[in-house]
Formats: sequence, C-alpha cells, structure tokens
Amino acid sequence: MMFDRTIRHCRQCGAPVARRLPDDGDTKLRAICTACHTVHYENPLNVVGTVPHWGDQVLLCKRNIEPRKGKWTLPAGFMELGESTSEGAARETTEEAGAQFIMEDLFTVMSVARVGQVHLYYRARLTSDVFDPGHETMEARLFTEEEIPWDELAFRTVKETLEHYFADRRAGHFSTHAFDIA
Repeated sequence: MMFDRTIRHCRQCGAPVARRLPDDGDTKLRAICTACHTVHYENPLNVVGTVPHWGDQVLLCKRNIEPRKGKWTLPAGFMELGESTSEGAARETTEEAGAQFIMEDLFTVMSVARVGQVHLYYRARLTSDVFDPGHETMEARLFTEEEIPWDELAFRTVKETLEHYFADRRAGHFSTHAFDIA
C-alpha cells in the first residue's frame, strides 16, 4: 500500500504541483511543480525511541497528547533533521520520561507502510529509577512483564517491541528484530 501525504504546492516556489511520471525515466507518479518542475519525493518518517529497562522492569509513559492520549507507550517520537537515530531516541527518552540512561543496541526496526513510517527502538539501561516527565507525558512508571497494561498500550509497534523484549530477556540474550507491521 502506498502512503500519500498529498503534496499540493511546490516547496521551492509555491506553485501547484501535478502528479505525473518525471521525465528522467522514474516509474512512479510524483508531485512535480507545474512552474519550476521540481520533483517532490514522499519518503517515510522515522519514529525513534527506547526500551528503558531497570532490572526486570521497563519504563512506560502515559501519553498526555493525541493520538491516543491516556494510553501507555515507550518513550519515542519523530526523528529530527540533523540527528542520528540513536540521538533522536535518546532525546525523546529525555523529553518524555526525564530518564537517566545509557544507550544500548538497536532492538527493533518496524516498517509501517500504511502510515508511511519506520519505527526504530533501542534498548536503554536506566541508571536511576527517578523520572521527571515532560509535558507530553502524564506519568512515567516502571512495569514488570506481568504488570504491563497490555490492553492500554497506545500503538502496535510498542506492543510488538515489548513482546520481543521480554521474550529475549527470558532467552537470556537480545537480538535485533526487523519486521513489517501491516
């Protein structure tokens, strides 16, 4: 499924765009400026975050923003220009949870084509169990696997990441998991 953000105006000159095949041999319809002929490519957005862990617990944040306000999530958000995926994940964890941590390895990579996103989660070892959540978070709290509010998780990517995390923890070793979310 192709995600369409529907570009209507050229980012270069502001003129309307038309959806057509570019003259360079490209085989996909693109938004092309009717005045300056700039080709606009629509690429996925990266969502970056962490699985912050403390002993046998993980840190979840209760969302204070839409979408899914009041639901639980891992600290994550859209990657910013000029930062690496791990830098973005660290920034989001600091902003949303006010957590102190050491970044670890990349843990999950999920393509969510239907919404034009790629989600990347890193493991992060918490160095303190004291949190200072930002304005996007109502509450930041540690949960064991049995305590996770599975029916109150905000996103499927969070659920899948947590399921892989606890399965790997039980197995005694962590791997990187890459998969598609339909």
